[in-house]
Amino acid sequence: MEETHAEEPANYFDQSILDYKEGSSRFQKQLPKMTQGYFDFTEACFHEGAIGKKEKQLMALGISIYAQDEYCIMYHTKGAVEHGASEEEIMESIAISAALGGGAAFAQGVTLAMDTYDFYENRTTH
Repeated sequence: MEETHAEEPANYFDQSILDYKEGSSRFQKQLPKMTQGYFDFTEACFHEGAIGKKEKQLMALGISIYAQDEYCIMYHTKGAVEHGASEEEIMESIAISAALGGGAAFAQGVTLAMDTYDFYENRTTH
């Protein structure tokens, strides 16, 4: 009988985010001060301020799409959904990124970001 762990994700999106977290943990073991400094800075950037958390996630999504950073596309789409972003807000963020990044940003947005949105939106509404 095959043993399964409750922590093991059953989908590409959660698995990719878990892979990033595992890689970060490995990096942190070797370079703890640098990694913690990066984590602290990043966390501070996403705190609520003059710009809300949802809007910051949408901004990060647009930049991630422009940069073609697949892990960040999934992570920030998930973050945007978790902070209440609608499908229309995700699509408008993709459109802004595509306006600046052309075809590559559009392709990443209409595939990876929308697939991630669909997955996490379905998960939070059901």
